[in-house]
Amino acid sequence: MADADPVRLDVEGPVATITLDAPERKNSLAPELVDRLAQHLETAFADDTVRVLVLTNTGNTFCAGADLKAADPQAGPAPGGRTFTDVFELLLDGPKPVVGRIAGHCTGGGVGLAAACDLSLMADDSIVGFTEVRIGVAPAVISVVCLPKLRTADAMELFLTGERIPADRAAEVGLLNRAVPRDELDAAVDELVGKLLRGGPNAVAASKSLVRRVPGLARDEAFAWTGELSASLFRSEEAQAGIAAFRDRSDPPWLDA
Repeated sequence: MADADPVRLDVEGPVATITLDAPERKNSLAPELVDRLAQHLETAFADDTVRVLVLTNTGNTFCAGADLKAADPQAGPAPGGRTFTDVFELLLDGPKPVVGRIAGHCTGGGVGLAAACDLSLMADDSIVGFTEVRIGVAPAVISVVCLPKLRTADAMELFLTGERIPADRAAEVGLLNRAVPRDELDAAVDELVGKLLRGGPNAVAASKSLVRRVPGLARDEAFAWTGELSASLFRSEEAQAGIAAFRDRSDPPWLDA
């Protein structure tokens, strides 16, 4: 239906699930899907009750990348609309962990979307491919989020050949955390989300920042920034409550939230 929302947001307790829901278009990156995805990410990150985001899909394709059936696959967003770069910035910089529940194939920009999640689990019957070279373009923008996860040798092979690979190989090269049998995907995602919820919310946000930021800093800058961060965390109410709970062998307060 033309008026159907291509992306859904559902919040249940501390978990927000964002679902790419345009299966008839293989969840391709049409401007309206990109804009709605960004809007829902902004909403979930701003919701104080939400501690973990799950990004998933309907249909047999997580995301097929650019909408090649559009008159102009590179058409920019509508005025005021968000771009695919905006989506990446939100995923990378948002303070809450994002779990990719990748229940379908990923090609082109879809690979970048899966790789930009902090943690990704993929149904093992799915395939992944940087297929851009086979239509005469290159995985340009998504290289920013994919290259930090790949060895140079693997990046060269996958970018230059455009070959599709199975989910377990995508996990081996670091594009996602692991491939799991499709009938075990929900249980695996639930288990992972449960582990994330055991961490203090501010501590989890700080740990995400460490992984994203430290590799790009010079050594002296890294030590200076991480030293300040560590000191501020130890002084925080969250840490004091967590340390007290550890000493008392009780659950920290955020487990009751």
